[in-house]
Amino acid sequence: MLRSIAMSALKQLTIDGPFQMNRGELESPTFVYEAWGSLNPARDNAVLIFTGLSPSAHAASSKANPTTGWWEDMVGPGKPIDTSRYLVICVNSLGSCFGSTGPASINPATGSAYRLDFPVLTVEDIANGGKAVIAHLGIDRLHAVVGASMGGMTALAFAMLHPDHAAGLISISSACRSLPFSIALRSLQREMVRQDPVWCNGQYEFDKPPASGMRLARKLGMITYRSAQEWEQRFGRERATGDLAGPPPFGIDFEVESYLQAHAEKFVGSFDPNCYLYLSRAMDLFDVADHGGTLEKGMSRVKVERALIIGVETDILFPVRQQKELAELLKLHVADADFRALASIQGHDSFLVDMDRFRPAVASFF
Repeated sequence: MLRSIAMSALKQLTIDGPFQMNRGELESPTFVYEAWGSLNPARDNAVLIFTGLSPSAHAASSKANPTTGWWEDMVGPGKPIDTSRYLVICVNSLGSCFGSTGPASINPATGSAYRLDFPVLTVEDIANGGKAVIAHLGIDRLHAVVGASMGGMTALAFAMLHPDHAAGLISISSACRSLPFSIALRSLQREMVRQDPVWCNGQYEFDKPPASGMRLARKLGMITYRSAQEWEQRFGRERATGDLAGPPPFGIDFEVESYLQAHAEKFVGSFDPNCYLYLSRAMDLFDVADHGGTLEKGMSRVKVERALIIGVETDILFPVRQQKELAELLKLHVADADFRALASIQGHDSFLVDMDRFRPAVASFF
């Protein structure tokens, strides 16, 4: 058992033997994580972060990896999730393509990539991966489990599945389950990928992915991650510059189109399409009511002492009313459950960019 932990480099845990999933099992999967800070003598100051669909475990920079993390403004010494006070652990999701086992990983039974032979992935499976990591680190009880978007669902699943292992819960821009509108959007994104002829039923060459489908899926995603108000304030009707405009007659005319194109191209080169499909569907499959028959019974499994639920008024993927619903259900079982509705105009992605609102809200919990 570890007496103290002081880590900042990328780490990995490989399970020795089968890892049971909701709909299948994996043989000796690997879970990649990063950690910052130190575990105190009482071993009760650990904070576990679950990510959204596309981030890696690199939430913040460190001496070992000085590149900017995806939550750089939130995690670190003196920041809201203060690594001088807490051991902060961020786990790359099972099913992802940034180190943890996923569809792009090698299946030990065949010596080839899993691809579509990977078992159906659920948010609960990702939560259980996080539990395996903290057990490996000798941590019995977390100070808090934290997540935004899909990560918020995973944090909630962790609190339901392992009620004795977290004292606190922070859920940001997430929900008890996805609404039909969000499911429809993600279903269309998945279809865009699958309809690309290069996808080839998941058997594409890894160095020649279905780029067209991924670009379209990412563009639709970027549109839904932000709000119409932000698009108007940020771009208006500004025209694209000559060097960015595409060929006539239907090239890029507006700056907002250039923005979407740039983000789509970046995503194509950084994320595996099959992993994207699996993680996207996992969000749609998650439902608290699966753990007892109703939302109320499912939420009764949560035994944290404190909870903070944060929503954004302009979020169309997980509307703020869903955050309020989650908070009200938690208040039936959690003595100290706080709900914050923030007036950010950046929509669903506000937790990544509107630090003036999100830093104080998260810091108030810690």
